[in-house]
Amino acid sequence: MADLRVVTIAAGDLEARFAPGANMVGCSLRHRGEELLGQRDGVEAYVARGKTFGIPLLHPSENRLGEWRYEVAGRTVDLDGAALVRADEHGLPIHGALPAGAGWRVVQTTREALWAELDWGADRGRMAVFPFAHVVELRAVVDGDGLAVETTIVATGEDAVPLSFGFHPYLSPPGAPRERWEVELPALAHLALDDKGLPTGAREPWRAQRLTLGDRTFDDGFAFDGAGAARFAVSDGARLIEVVFENGFPYAQVFAPPGQALICFEPMTAPTDALRTHDGLRLVAPGERASAAFAIRVRPV
Repeated sequence: MADLRVVTIAAGDLEARFAPGANMVGCSLRHRGEELLGQRDGVEAYVARGKTFGIPLLHPSENRLGEWRYEVAGRTVDLDGAALVRADEHGLPIHGALPAGAGWRVVQTTREALWAELDWGADRGRMAVFPFAHVVELRAVVDGDGLAVETTIVATGEDAVPLSFGFHPYLSPPGAPRERWEVELPALAHLALDDKGLPTGAREPWRAQRLTLGDRTFDDGFAFDGAGAARFAVSDGARLIEVVFENGFPYAQVFAPPGQALICFEPMTAPTDALRTHDGLRLVAPGERASAAFAIRVRPV
């Protein structure tokens, strides 16, 4: 049975909780005692079935792949039958390796901060689905008005490590029903997707927008081509929640499914299916490290 104890960090009006035994998922973010994250089926379903919730780290692929086989950085990987991979509604592998059994080690905690590591190369099951030895470092800090998360990939083996991870923060602001949420999107490049949610290669400009969510849905890919940080936001009338892509995340998925009081602004180091197509894919050279950071900022309105 997975150890589902949590590490809590807090400052000011914010409290964040992470579960090391559930792939270091951010399982709670509370502002003045109110939960801001979509809990869906909770941590047990996440560990048992990969049913995402909260703020999961999705690695080594943050979205879906177009096939059950990929070739990258001189390696060919067959995922068919892999125990740590699940299929989406189209029968395609999605969300990287399943969380069960991920051997995270908490290195240090303070009242406001958490530092943890995962030695991917020491896990045979994980190496079977992504055969590139590396360590994942995660640092989370609460500073009173926000939660900042920095993730670093350290290439520890002889091979370069493809960089295709991301996060899927499920925001569920409690102050108003979904249809009244106000959403802010920055100027982006919209990535056309096919009927399986895979990029076609086409893109078009997307102007900055502010809109009332209403019954609108999203499952859209974007590239951020500008300088500085990309900022997304949702307001429930009581508070404004911003997701800021601070560095290392040039791609995003915006997800607001029908019938669920959820919206996600997903930071991604590479576009969907990058392990197969190599589009936008970066490599971390042996002995080198690469970091990416995002923050969730909360303020009353």
